[in-house]
Amino acid sequence: MNIQQADKLAIERIAPAVREAEEVAFYTTNRVLEAFRAERVSETHFAGSTGYGYGDRGRDTLDKLFARALEAEDCLVRPQFISGTHTLTVALFGVLRPGDIMLAVTGKPYDTLDEVIGLAGNAGDGSLKDFGIQYQQVDLKDGGIDFDGIENALKNPAVKMIFIQKSKGYQNRPTLSAVEIGKIAHFAHELRPEIIVMVDNCYGEFCEMHEPTYYGVDLMAGSLIKNPGGGIAPTGGYIAGRSDLIEQCAYRLTSPGIGRESGCTLNVLRELYQGLFLAPHTVLQAKKTAIYAAAMFEQLGCETSPAYDGPRYDIIQTIATGSPESLLAFCKGIQSGSPVDSYVTPEAWEMPGYDAPVVMAAGAFVMGASIELSADGPMKPPYTAFLQGGLTFESGRLGIMRAFEEMNK
Repeated sequence: MNIQQADKLAIERIAPAVREAEEVAFYTTNRVLEAFRAERVSETHFAGSTGYGYGDRGRDTLDKLFARALEAEDCLVRPQFISGTHTLTVALFGVLRPGDIMLAVTGKPYDTLDEVIGLAGNAGDGSLKDFGIQYQQVDLKDGGIDFDGIENALKNPAVKMIFIQKSKGYQNRPTLSAVEIGKIAHFAHELRPEIIVMVDNCYGEFCEMHEPTYYGVDLMAGSLIKNPGGGIAPTGGYIAGRSDLIEQCAYRLTSPGIGRESGCTLNVLRELYQGLFLAPHTVLQAKKTAIYAAAMFEQLGCETSPAYDGPRYDIIQTIATGSPESLLAFCKGIQSGSPVDSYVTPEAWEMPGYDAPVVMAAGAFVMGASIELSADGPMKPPYTAFLQGGLTFESGRLGIMRAFEEMNK
């Protein structure tokens, strides 16, 4: 298939979906801008701190800023969070206690949480299981939430938390919308008002008009080198939700008695502020790249999720390549279209926490930044490529064209 013809047809097809994505970006940009105005952000907030970090005005205002932008009561934003997995771990250990049960209701969480929960790894490593916190899960039923299964599980008073993963991870299921997540939260709170509903919101921020916290979620967490960092944040994460729960998470991050009152920010505050401001626009670039990718690879007969004109609740685009050779070719094309390490050829390798070799393509300015154009996938049928990111649609489009050419060979 001629690449120029495929590109032209894809651009024509995606116009309505792109317009819809632009409307969401305009709405969320307005919310972020209003948050900056309400918190009276000024140059003085970018100064940072050293040592203990006591009285860091920029850090404390950033918490309030994120809370407004993410439609939450409170928020803990720190560069000390090293990844999404670390941020989620702090939240889980912050609010769960020995004897509690964590109930996952979207099937098993992302693989990197296996050792955190205690589903893998060695006894004594410090998992939730080691501390007497049990884990149960309710699998999806016919591709949707099993509300009967949740109701039955909640009859056990030891269940303290419902855990929801918004994005699909490496599962073959649709991403949940914030509205769907809100229905789960409402259902659970009707049965057990005291239950904590927590969401892994990675990849989902600013993809919809509202965040899960708007619809009644108690706690959610994510990484700043994904959506909310806007491609600018060099590290960090956030936990957003109820103030009492955020306080407990802060005690876990630092220590009881200190909590959020300490923690220096060094010289990263300006990037965190600017990253949040750019986040809705950068997320739009990633969504446009994903929409375009779906339209391109559907022309090669690949199964895609979402379809180019389907609803889109995160930045992840899956493309079933059909063979290990095709998956490697796809990732090779994405890597060659990156501004960093474009000369590298990705190879599959045994990554800790995964049940199959994984191939990854990521030529990013910030190591591991999923908001920048990247792709990865496990080397097992149907050899699905998980594409995400794109700092600009123009560069994302060029990267997709290279992947298309490699696949087409």
